Amino acid sequence: MSCCADTEYDFKGIKCVRLETEKYLAVVSPETGCGVLRLFDKKNRIEIFRYRDDCTIGTINEAREIWGLPTLYLPNRYDGGIIKTSDALYKLPINEKDTGNFLHGWVHKRVHSVDEAFADDRKAVVKTSFEHNGSDEMYKYFPLDFRISYTFTLSDEKGLEQEIRLENKSGKMLPVSLCTHTCINAPMTEGGREDSMRLCVPVEKKCELDERFLPTERLLELSDWDTEYKNGTKRPTLQEISNDMFTACMNDLDGKAFYGIVVTDTATGRRILNEVSREFKFWNMWNNDGDKGYFCPEPMTAMINSPNLSLPGEVSGYAELAGGESFVCGQRFFTD
Repeated sequence: MSCCADTEYDFKGIKCVRLETEKYLAVVSPETGCGVLRLFDKKNRIEIFRYRDDCTIGTINEAREIWGLPTLYLPNRYDGGIIKTSDALYKLPINEKDTGNFLHGWVHKRVHSVDEAFADDRKAVVKTSFEHNGSDEMYKYFPLDFRISYTFTLSDEKGLEQEIRLENKSGKMLPVSLCTHTCINAPMTEGGREDSMRLCVPVEKKCELDERFLPTERLLELSDWDTEYKNGTKRPTLQEISNDMFTACMNDLDGKAFYGIVVTDTATGRRILNEVSREFKFWNMWNNDGDKGYFCPEPMTAMINSPNLSLPGEVSGYAELAGGESFVCGQRFFTD
């Protein structure tokens, strides 16, 4: 079949972009933060991201962070809503009352533009963008103009590729911290079982967090619990995983270097693979108590609360962009 990039695709009552190849189907939703609401391996019947046929857009909109593949700018927690850059201090509203933190930014809550969509015999592509400026309600807290754009490319050869580009369009320094709140479906195969799933994450040091889930700035050696991620024996659901954050290192995939995670259904041998670019220096794992049918291995370019830490940028991952500068990172998802 020829590949498809349908920009008028009706998905649960809203207009989305359907990317389709012989093996994969992907649904990208510019209207709801440009998350990928579904990624399905048609050949092997693998539901890669959290998806439910009976789930409505209303339910997804209640918490976009926990459906599909949402991309977050200013992800995770910021102490008291404070973001300290090299030339300014910004105070964001507290939206996590229990911890007194600001959580996850707002880019995933905005309508994004479809800039281009096309398909040929080998791939389907959609390019989208969002511009933060004075028209946004958050501008009074964060008066920095920026543009964030995504390119999604679907092919049988490489799976779903995502490029993320962040551009500073202001005269002040723009903080850089990006992640995807990747929600992997459990079970992953039709008729499969959650207790057959195992997660392998290439972790090196544990980032100690305090009771408000903020880094203490201590990097710890791996415990037995942590080592299960590294050796691929971690059960990603049916037990609670709450903000296990680590520095990233290289993984091994079938005898070759692989910078990413592997999810395996041990009953069938099927795998979901998430390869990320080297700009992602951390992994944060979370599964919403472990009983909701999904889990989140989140690649992050910087530590939680990174602008406010005393650690140097080469340790925390924190970076800034001057006006006109861009930051680019990317990842891909595929199955076998």
